[in-house]
Amino acid sequence: MNPGHGTRLFINEVATRDGFQMESRFIPTDDKVALIDRLSTLGYAKIEATSFTSPKAIPALRDGEEVMNRIARRPGVVYTALVPNLRGAERALDGRVDEFNLVMSVSETHNLANLRMTRTQSFAQLAEVIALARRAAVPVNVSLSCVFGCPMEGEVPQDGVFGWIDRFAALKVQGITLCDTTGMAFPTQVQALCAAALARHPALGFTAHFHNTRAMGLVNTVAAVEAGIRRLDMSLGGIGGCPYAPGASGNVATEDVVHMLQCMGYDTGMDLDGLIGAAAQLQTLVQHELSSQLPRAGHRLTRHAPPSEFADIADRAHARDARELRP
Repeated sequence: MNPGHGTRLFINEVATRDGFQMESRFIPTDDKVALIDRLSTLGYAKIEATSFTSPKAIPALRDGEEVMNRIARRPGVVYTALVPNLRGAERALDGRVDEFNLVMSVSETHNLANLRMTRTQSFAQLAEVIALARRAAVPVNVSLSCVFGCPMEGEVPQDGVFGWIDRFAALKVQGITLCDTTGMAFPTQVQALCAAALARHPALGFTAHFHNTRAMGLVNTVAAVEAGIRRLDMSLGGIGGCPYAPGASGNVATEDVVHMLQCMGYDTGMDLDGLIGAAAQLQTLVQHELSSQLPRAGHRLTRHAPPSEFADIADRAHARDARELRP
């Protein structure tokens, strides 16, 4: 049974920003460009290539302008970048980004810990960036952190989540990403919140972003898709994480999620074998084992040779059958 029935989904890669910023080793610019160029051929709708946050704050992505200006842009792929403020927006415009991705948290405590601002201060700053983007004719997506729970506050009221969505919708942003920043979401919660968000703002492009901290990332993805979400963030190899949630693992792994969705009959537009090859390249770059399962296990129908003694086992079994069938 294939419930997807060919439904088209749009896959966004975040490893080259969300993932790389968490790596202790600086990934050389040449390697970043080469990986993004490889990913560009695999069917992604969007690739988050870098961040224009202060190099002092995120030294791992201090080469944002060079990366954006050197990648080979493929038609049909949106190359987005995280933009924290007006200075970052100006740098992003110099880097010819296709979209600004803005970030704030719906949790006051997480926003203060992560961005050193209250939510009201973050919104005011991001409103200035949105105004600049509108003048430059650059689309804006807003990633809302901790939508499904905060590691410091616990449950986040759904009404509060919708209040921030409403405020950004009033500024005419093009998209909102609902982020399970530390892997606190569970399927029925995801389905209810995603369905309600889509009903409340049908003109907004909603994206779901899950982490696999408690091994619910894949099932939460299914819940979001069944609720009507058609755009999904994920990270090659499952790299990434959040510094404000001890023990939090990375994002859901692109190759694992795409494999699951394709088995279910969804059209992801992705080259799965190409993803497995890119994951091997990524593992070489980060110099540690990736958390994704598919590169180790292979596709669902990957076949393996029988044990070396299989022929003898089969011969003996068939001989027993022959004896037992004699009159």
